[in-house]
Amino acid sequence: MDLLGLITTFIRVVENGSIAAAARAKGMSPAAVSQSLARLESHLGVRLLSRTTRSMTLTESGKRYFEKVRHIPHDVDDASQAAALETKPQGSLCIATTAAFGRYVLAPLMPDFKENYPDIDIELISTDRNVDHRREGVDVSIRIEAQLNDQLIARKIASLPFIFCASPAYLERAGIPESPEELSQHACLVFRYPTDGRFLPWTFKVDGQLVTAKLNPGFISDDIDIIANIAINGGGIARLASFIAQPLIDNGQLIALFHSSQCNEGCIASSPMNIYACVSERSALNTKVRTFISYLEQAIQSE
Repeated sequence: MDLLGLITTFIRVVENGSIAAAARAKGMSPAAVSQSLARLESHLGVRLLSRTTRSMTLTESGKRYFEKVRHIPHDVDDASQAAALETKPQGSLCIATTAAFGRYVLAPLMPDFKENYPDIDIELISTDRNVDHRREGVDVSIRIEAQLNDQLIARKIASLPFIFCASPAYLERAGIPESPEELSQHACLVFRYPTDGRFLPWTFKVDGQLVTAKLNPGFISDDIDIIANIAINGGGIARLASFIAQPLIDNGQLIALFHSSQCNEGCIASSPMNIYACVSERSALNTKVRTFISYLEQAIQSE
């Protein structure tokens, strides 16, 4: 049991005033935060928070516990930073990443990272399955929001746009959709998340409101490169991360959809691809891991 992680989650709930706010701050789902609180309360054998559908307050035991533990994450961070100052980045670094992010973003950056930090030996695991940090010897994993769980400490490092796009041939044949509602009349190329079989929804903001489009799946795949290739060859409309879509748009193979000029109120994709760097525990944030996370964050922002 990651007791420090459970304590940190409890502190964030108290400091943020609600489970939902703490979940956003930690890059977790509200359900995962609730489960962490339940585990901590079970471990201690006391109720820390009194929760209703409308309010949340500390119990007397919770108040006493909070005062005793509230300093712990800061002390751990201070100790880690002090230790990091004494060593240079070196040794083996095992990075796990989603397949597409590893192929299109990480792989091109690795030669420059290695040139800057020659004493770090890199192993890159590229897979869409959930990896076990401890069992597989992973130092840090790069995950999208749907992969987060309360067993990992996550930090958001980037937010990348999705682009809705289709080939010129498809749009000439089927017409150009001008609103999310029209997608139900088109062949949509839908990504099925490989770990749990969910379809990732297509969401827009219209007149300030989030809208989830009703889709007519023309094809379904758990491989985003397959979806991109079907789109290129006229199979339908795809929702692709910008690092996949933009080069294909630039060379004319795909055309971006839903520009503000096409919609009365400027409908846009409302849910970007949030990218997180994850470790199993705070002690895993050693010099080489911190160095890699900082490098990746800066490299993505500079593009």
